[in-house]
Amino acid sequence: MSSTARNAVIGLASALIAVLLVATGFLARVATEPEANAATEAGAASDGLIEETTRQSTADFDGDLLAEIARVLGQDFVDQSRVDPELLREGAIQGMFDALNDPHSAYIDPQTYALSRDDFEGAFQGIGATVSKQENYVVIVQPIPDTPAARAGLQAGDIILAVDGEDAENWSVEEAVLQIRGPQGTSVDITVRRSDGTEETLTIVRDEIPVFSVTTTPPTGELVDEDGETVEDFAYIRILQFSRNTPQELRDAVAEAEANGAQGLIIDVRSNPGGLLQETVEMADMFLDEGIIVNQVDRDGNERTASAREGQITDLPLVIIQDEFSASGSELFAAALQEHGRAQVVGSQSFGKGTVNHAVELSNGGAVYVSIARWLTPDGNQIEGRGITPDVPITLTLEDIEGQRDVAIFRALNILRGEPIPEPPAVEETPESAESPTPTPVQ
Repeated sequence: MSSTARNAVIGLASALIAVLLVATGFLARVATEPEANAATEAGAASDGLIEETTRQSTADFDGDLLAEIARVLGQDFVDQSRVDPELLREGAIQGMFDALNDPHSAYIDPQTYALSRDDFEGAFQGIGATVSKQENYVVIVQPIPDTPAARAGLQAGDIILAVDGEDAENWSVEEAVLQIRGPQGTSVDITVRRSDGTEETLTIVRDEIPVFSVTTTPPTGELVDEDGETVEDFAYIRILQFSRNTPQELRDAVAEAEANGAQGLIIDVRSNPGGLLQETVEMADMFLDEGIIVNQVDRDGNERTASAREGQITDLPLVIIQDEFSASGSELFAAALQEHGRAQVVGSQSFGKGTVNHAVELSNGGAVYVSIARWLTPDGNQIEGRGITPDVPITLTLEDIEGQRDVAIFRALNILRGEPIPEPPAVEETPESAESPTPTPVQ
């Protein structure tokens, strides 16, 4: 690949990362997985261990010492504008987690935790619009069709100037969402600046907004093969995350595909950050009659197993598409079906998040997420730091990007049709690339 092509691919990856940071934020880093059978059993079994460990680890922890240090700083530090009790407290908390050197254990502030819980419930109460931060203001990305936001006339690109008369300049996305969301039936006044510079205040009555986690629309709008022909004998299903409603959404999508005469399914988990463990296990079970779905190993080496029950919802052949942003539950799902020979996996090496997190709510409304166990695939392979290796790896070229060619879908169709997989394009070696070290996998 030429340096120009390589830079374009890197640029695309950077853009995807930026989108992920806006779209999934906290979820991409620490998925919530305390709801599942396996996780719940592990949590119940570990209560005594946690209590005993707490006694041991906190016996020598002197909280008064931290307060003493804070008092000294408050009395003597040269720049008193920086001695903010809230900042010092959060810094002390962050220091504890930094010492653990575990990216999946973290303190979650009350605002972020409140939003993260709603994200997995399958619905929230608000106006129904996606937002992002641009310069000093939060901007409407897209009103969700048939929601209060859309019906009130909110438009993509509207800049949020104020909410209920309160100036919204320099608000974070989280601050804006928390101000705009509210109980069903209540109203909120949002002042926006339109793209033509005019300003308008909209009164919007909040409602319950469903959050769909399964879609049957491919990124390009319709399912087409490498020759640009519309595909009607296979179905496409994308799982965006694993929330409480996802299993039923997946059942409905599979039933619709079979009713339409589909001969095979493409299941896309690209950029899926994970979600609820119980729902993930349930969805893998839909396509298996027997066998281990996931093994969970705690710090003492105790192993708990979630196994499939008899009764698949379909026997159609499956291909799973993943990418480097597929993490946590999406990796568990792909590995379970891959290692049982139920599906082939197409794409790139997945993210490598194989840690079970235990959520503990705190008195301030926030939470602590603590890594309590590791996941192992049915064959006993570690997911953490390694990810899931695809059966058919995909490398995008500049031509693929410029032509908006979804090569992963093309290869999935090759597999379902029983066609040979074309050889990937040769990578052009340059002196620079020949001397470059092997890239480190995402940890």
